[in-house]
Amino acid sequence: MLNILRLANLALLILFPIAWFAPLMRAGLLPIFGLSEISVISGMQALWESDIALALLVTAFALFAPYLKTIGIALVHFDLLKDKTLPVLSWIGKLAMADVFLIALYIVVFKGVGIGKVETGWGLYMFTACILSSIVISALTPKAKAESAPS
Repeated sequence: MLNILRLANLALLILFPIAWFAPLMRAGLLPIFGLSEISVISGMQALWESDIALALLVTAFALFAPYLKTIGIALVHFDLLKDKTLPVLSWIGKLAMADVFLIALYIVVFKGVGIGKVETGWGLYMFTACILSSIVISALTPKAKAESAPS
């Protein structure tokens, strides 16, 4: 089981960057003008130009938290980091779910206003799946490590 978790976690090192560049949503002011695709990266670029404090938060939650957690879990899987760090790594990874919640909230608010049009993109589902997979991997890691430990 530990080998499966290792592979799944290492796959996240590739999948997270893909999710960051994938379209989270398509948004437009009026349907006749077409819709612009928004990704985590393009959204952060816009934030850096307008609100640096919010840009720092989104960068920490969307990029650094999940990636650092994934690297940390990989280090635990390969016995390069102590198992005692797992609770901290799990907590760090859950911060990224706040980012998914905010994106979903923005979509609901924007649709509720009725001025523009918003469609969710496949990147939102991929990013959410990566975050949830990371949470599951970190939850299963202690048991898998215990089972693989020499008796």
